[in-house]
Amino acid sequence: MAKKVAIGTWAYMFGPYEDQPVPLDEVLSKLHELGFDGCELAGFTPHASPEDYPTKGDRQGLKNKLADNELAAIGYACNLYDSPPASDDPAVRQQWVDAFKENVEFCVDVGIPTIRLDTNSPPPLPEGVGYEDAWSRTVEAFNAGAQIAQDAGMTVVWEFEPGFMFNKPSEVVKMHEDVGHPSFRILFDSCHAHMCAVVAARQSEPKETLPGGAVEFAGLLNGKIGHIHLIDSDNTLHNDDTSTHAPFGTGVIDFDEVMPAILAAGYDSEWWSIDLCFWPEAWEVTAQSKLFVDGLIEKYG
Repeated sequence: MAKKVAIGTWAYMFGPYEDQPVPLDEVLSKLHELGFDGCELAGFTPHASPEDYPTKGDRQGLKNKLADNELAAIGYACNLYDSPPASDDPAVRQQWVDAFKENVEFCVDVGIPTIRLDTNSPPPLPEGVGYEDAWSRTVEAFNAGAQIAQDAGMTVVWEFEPGFMFNKPSEVVKMHEDVGHPSFRILFDSCHAHMCAVVAARQSEPKETLPGGAVEFAGLLNGKIGHIHLIDSDNTLHNDDTSTHAPFGTGVIDFDEVMPAILAAGYDSEWWSIDLCFWPEAWEVTAQSKLFVDGLIEKYG
């Protein structure tokens, strides 16, 4: 299967771009110009939230924009941050389910096959919530989300990272096992995998690392990886929050080791996606990032 390159559009609206996001139309046009095959949409205003495209007609217009730029929308990062699934309040947990349903409906209307989740809460835990309750509520929410997605013909991928609770390698593996749903997979971000497995960034005690780093981590997730984000790591956190997504070649990740490990873990999707989230010059390094992944595809695709 020929491999294809995508990128997350959130790179042009979060962090340094928050006050002046690059308009989605401009992003799509640039990605087309650079020869990208697809993109992952950010479900946040002003790019692609359900509120930005409230009707089926509006969403058809978004599909048309993507088609005009010869881009497939392969994934969706939905905004559920007003409703943390581990909340003590049952009404908040229900709001999470309702908001997730709304985002899945948006994806169906636009033709997006995969929706991204995280645990919503920073580590170690939400204030006043014990570990077991936080864990069981998250498992319940993820399982409910996976069933909603499956009913809509979609897949859920969970992106683990230092900035959100349950960021130890063993927790990532156990979460997949406990959710236990065929439509629930793991999103393996090379940078987050490195920061969780090597640096143990923002982990609670006892911290957990893997001698084989991201390569070993990929092996632990054999058969569980549903999507990948590729980007380098410089062993730091962005604003002491989550992994710094350093441009390729500026960090410490050896992709000649990591890519074969991801593939050996059974990842067989045609999509290899770039993530430049929070990088201050994401716009300027997009072209060279595409060339780097093109090179990986030539070697390993």
